[in-house]
Amino acid sequence: MTSNANAGARASSADIESAYAWTRLAVALAIGTIGSVGMWSFVVALPAVQADFGVARGDASLPFALTMIGFGGGGILMGRLADRFGIVVPVVLGAMLLATGYVLSGMAGNLWQFALAQGLIGIGSSGSFGPLMTDISHWFTRRRGIAVALASCGNYLSGAIWPPIIQYFISTDGWRTTQISIGVICIVTMLPLVLAMRRRPPAHPVIAPGARAIGSRSIGISPNALMALLFVAGIACCVAMSMPQVHIVAYCGDLGYGPARGAEMLSAMLGFGLISRVAAGFIADRIGGMATLLISSVLQGAALFLYLLFDGLASLYVISALFGLFQGGIVPMYAIIVREYFSPGEAGTRLGVVLMATLLGMALGGWMSGVIFDVTGSYQAAFLNGLAWNLVNVSIVLWLLMRPTQRLATA
Repeated sequence: MTSNANAGARASSADIESAYAWTRLAVALAIGTIGSVGMWSFVVALPAVQADFGVARGDASLPFALTMIGFGGGGILMGRLADRFGIVVPVVLGAMLLATGYVLSGMAGNLWQFALAQGLIGIGSSGSFGPLMTDISHWFTRRRGIAVALASCGNYLSGAIWPPIIQYFISTDGWRTTQISIGVICIVTMLPLVLAMRRRPPAHPVIAPGARAIGSRSIGISPNALMALLFVAGIACCVAMSMPQVHIVAYCGDLGYGPARGAEMLSAMLGFGLISRVAAGFIADRIGGMATLLISSVLQGAALFLYLLFDGLASLYVISALFGLFQGGIVPMYAIIVREYFSPGEAGTRLGVVLMATLLGMALGGWMSGVIFDVTGSYQAAFLNGLAWNLVNVSIVLWLLMRPTQRLATA
């Protein structure tokens, strides 16, 4: 293992799946837990922001849409930076953008200023998700599935930890003070942590542009065609996913249970999502990312259907936990699929594109559900809309899985 004096230089192949690799994974999990707050804070703040600015539910959902668009577009930028410079640059840049966005959002004078600041928060949070999964994928081979899944857990661990804390401080100090405080916490904690990740991953064999890596898989369609299908699948699965995740707090408020109960359900949803992500990693190491994605997508649809049947307080707690347990493994599977079917040198950029699709789906679904609520006066039609999009995702993944697959023996 290289000495501390050489930190920042490339590691050797001996460092793959070493004690240092596992330590690096733990640091990545911590950074992801802090930096991913940008995805979840507005879900809790939505009712307070809506009341403060005096806007309709659909308009109040716009900042979340811009957050997801910023997260998605920022993921491509951060992925390219990670491919070229390593993980430190996107994490540092992300921390700075998070702090700036949260301070500006807390000072916003109208909804549009707030929404633009949330877009900046989304870009900042993107540095704490996709690039971390890509970076960790270079440090593991046999246990890549579980390693990537654990790295992605920072996103859901953030969702399990932050919402109750944010809800408490919004109720005691107001949403503006809470926003500014979150920004300060992000920058003072993330910058010291990233110093432990200065070492660059082991070098991969040089591969000609457009060629796949040795041992990668082929399903008989071009890389660009596969990317296009994964892009559409990513949008569809996350339109379905966004309905409970974005609107569960508001939904509980409408049912008379109060936003605090909704924040607890969101926390339970994402907490059980952690279990799902770890389990999906183990499964992917055995049956592959594509098959695991199909299983998770089918189960997500089943949980969405349960929301149509039950709306009692106890039922919603149980269904929200099941929803998290069923869908938590979906997004990290795209990282596994990218590493299985594309060159490792392109992993950061290609995963950034696929994650952008999932975040566009979250943005579209979050906004669409708000509009459907405004038109119909309830969330029932929004749940049906999510089920329809989930069926699109299942159809694409099933078609890809049914195609003949071969593992390439040469580059």
